[in-house]
Amino acid sequence: MPQPLLDSDLEACRSALRGGSRTFHAASKVLPRVTRDAATALYAFCRLADDAVDLAEDPANCLAPLRARLAAVYAEEPVDHPADRAFAAVVAEYGIPRAVPEALLEGFEWDLQLRTYETLDDLHGYAARVAGTVGVMMARLMHVREAVALARACDLGMAMQLTNIARDVGEDARGGRLYLPMAWMREEGIDPDAWRANPTFTPALGRVISRLLEAADQLYRRAETGIARLPRSCRPGMYAARILYAEIGRELERRGLDSVSARATVTGSRKLALLPVAVLRSAMPSALDRSATESAARFLVDITALTPRPNSAASEGRVAWLFDLFERLERRDHERAGA
Repeated sequence: MPQPLLDSDLEACRSALRGGSRTFHAASKVLPRVTRDAATALYAFCRLADDAVDLAEDPANCLAPLRARLAAVYAEEPVDHPADRAFAAVVAEYGIPRAVPEALLEGFEWDLQLRTYETLDDLHGYAARVAGTVGVMMARLMHVREAVALARACDLGMAMQLTNIARDVGEDARGGRLYLPMAWMREEGIDPDAWRANPTFTPALGRVISRLLEAADQLYRRAETGIARLPRSCRPGMYAARILYAEIGRELERRGLDSVSARATVTGSRKLALLPVAVLRSAMPSALDRSATESAARFLVDITALTPRPNSAASEGRVAWLFDLFERLERRDHERAGA
C-alpha cells in the first residue's frame, strides 16, 4: 500500500518552500490545509530537481539520478529523502500521470543544453514543460479532470514562467542562457549571440521584454477564467498565485523594464495588500474560456485528462470481486439443489 504523507517529511518540504519561493509560499497560505500540504510536497520535489540541475557539478550526468528517483517514486519505493517520500504519497493519492513530471525533467534537460527559442511558440514548448506541468499537477490535487479547465491551469503555469523569464533576463544571460524569442530580438536590431556575450539594457531590449509580459498577461487572463471551476475553497489561493506573479511584471514595468541591471521583486507589504484583492476577485463569477491551450502544451492536458482517478482501479476491482462472489454463491446454490 502507498505510504501516507508523514508530518516530518511535510515539515521538511515546508522549509524548502519558505526558502525557495516566497511568492508561492504566500499564495499557498490561503489554500485549504489538505491541498496546501499536497502542493507543498509537490513543490519540494520539483524544487529538488531544479536545484539538482542548477547546482550540478557535473551537468551532463545530473539528470540520470533524477530520472531514477522519479522511477522509484512511481514504483512506490522512493529513496530515503523527505521530498521523495512526500511526492510518492501525493502521486499515489491523486494519481498524477508519470508522463507529467517526466516532461518537467525534459524541460530541465533543455536548460542544460542551453537551448534557445526562435519564436514565442518555441518558448511555449519550454514553458509547458517546466511550468505547465506544475499547473496541471496542481489542478489534479484539486480534483480537476475537465480538459478545458486543465488547459487553463496549464496556461497559469506557463504565464508564470514567462514572467520569470522577463524578470531574470540579465541573470540568465550571465549564466549563458537566453530565453527571449530571438526573432523578436532581431526585429529590434539586437543580435542574440552578441548580446548574450555582453548583456546590457537598451530601450530596444525593453520592448522585447514588454512584449513577453504582454504574452504572459494574455495567458493570465485565460487562466483566471478556469479558477471558477476549482473547488470554492481553492479559488482564493490560486487567484493569489495569479495576482502575485503578475505583479512581478507590473513591478518590472515600474522599473522601466530593465531586468538586466537588477532583479524586480515584490515587497512583502505589497503581497499582503494584494491577498485580500485575490480573495474578493476569486468570488466573482467568470465564464470559462474554452479555447484550446497552446499547441506545445496540449499533450499535458490530454495525458492528465485521460488518466483515471487513483481509486478507479480499486473500485473496478471491488466490483469484479462482488460479481465473482455472486457467481460463486449462485454456483454453490445450484450444487446444493442438484444434491
